Amino acid sequence: MNKAAVEVGLSFGDALSDARARVPEVKAEEGIPEADEALLAALADWCDRYTPLVATSGEDTLLLDVSGCAHLFGGEDALLEDCLSRLKLQGFTASGAVADSVGAAWAVARSDGGVVAPKEQRETLENLSISLLRVEEKVVASLSRVGLKVIGDLLDRPRAPLANRFGEALVQRLDQALGMEGEPISPRLYTPALVVERRFFEPIAREDDVLAVIQSLAENLQKALERRQEDGRAFELVLFRVDGVVSRLAVGTSGPVRSPALVLRLFREKLKTVGDELDAGFGYDLIRLGALKTQDCTAAQLDLGGGSCHEDDLAELVDRLGARLGLAQVSRFLPQNEHLPEAQSLLVPAATVRETALYWTGVEDERDNEALLEHPLRLLPHGEQIETVAMVPDGRPLRFRWRKASYEISGSEGPQRIAPPWWQNDAGTRDYYRVEDQEGRRFWLYREGMYGEQSKTPRWFLQGLYA
Repeated sequence: MNKAAVEVGLSFGDALSDARARVPEVKAEEGIPEADEALLAALADWCDRYTPLVATSGEDTLLLDVSGCAHLFGGEDALLEDCLSRLKLQGFTASGAVADSVGAAWAVARSDGGVVAPKEQRETLENLSISLLRVEEKVVASLSRVGLKVIGDLLDRPRAPLANRFGEALVQRLDQALGMEGEPISPRLYTPALVVERRFFEPIAREDDVLAVIQSLAENLQKALERRQEDGRAFELVLFRVDGVVSRLAVGTSGPVRSPALVLRLFREKLKTVGDELDAGFGYDLIRLGALKTQDCTAAQLDLGGGSCHEDDLAELVDRLGARLGLAQVSRFLPQNEHLPEAQSLLVPAATVRETALYWTGVEDERDNEALLEHPLRLLPHGEQIETVAMVPDGRPLRFRWRKASYEISGSEGPQRIAPPWWQNDAGTRDYYRVEDQEGRRFWLYREGMYGEQSKTPRWFLQGLYA
């Protein structure tokens, strides 16, 4: 209900027919809990301008941990006034309080509101109703029947009798309100390791201005990372619009990054992907850049020419593709310590295995290169069973049938035997053959199992195709 409904005598819980009989012009709409929850989450995102530690409680409450943040706004009174005035301009009716404990702030915000000094917390709570301790209504009714109506009636009473008669929850809420028992909040969003921001007296809306601010913030973030001897692996850009809409853009990297130019380049690519979805509206009055994830990074020796190496170029390519397509969409093959050809490489996100995946580019041994060339360019995910004809049971194939087509073999090389490790008895020995049919097509076949040992009737499979 709004304020006008309360003034005409309506109360929460009345039947709609009774309310319309008393006030014919009353307006009622069906409640949409999902929309209310989404609106509260949007307000929580907006409150991120005051502190990164923002949580929701119930259907209409926001909890902000402003420890160490109030001085940025001129003190706790100025911070609370700024928050409530901005919410009022957006059309919300809100009340708030600042206190050393969640329970005290919750109670004061629902009475007169304001800032509670640390030494005045007990005096402020004395005259407030017990219902503001966040206890069940039946507990409040039971306390009222014995003459206990305000919090001051409970402060000096022994805790044990109260807990035995009215439940331990009452004592816990009382201690939490007084700050005698801790009550941490659980932030909705992941707290960045480092944050830099810039506020504007006049909002900005042009993309060039936003990019210039990102460049400046990235330079400040670089200095903070250098002091901590860390580099960033994930960055987040938060844009606060003057009308309360908050936009978040995140980019990740395949390796540690600290250079402002690289950070700007990644967000430039990200802005290209969002396009018209990111509407500046009447402009942004606050832009924040944060390092969501960092890692220790020691100084590395550059090459004598002073230029970037192949690994740096590849990492930059992965980062740019990840910024535009998403890091989960950029993959590379990671070598695996497996004996079967189809399991010797694994497709994984490129940003998570940068050092290991570059093994493929660092092969220098000629024998390793020759071994790689033995495998066909197109390797099937799993061997497809085929029908073959051979002169002797364990000899090379003469012809085979695959996918309803027959192929006459004119030449073959092999076998190349691949046996499983001794601890894997379920897998059979494979004999691989490189074969060529009469039309010049080349295939990679293998026979699984051996006559008289592992299987009486070995099976043939096609593993890959040569170019």
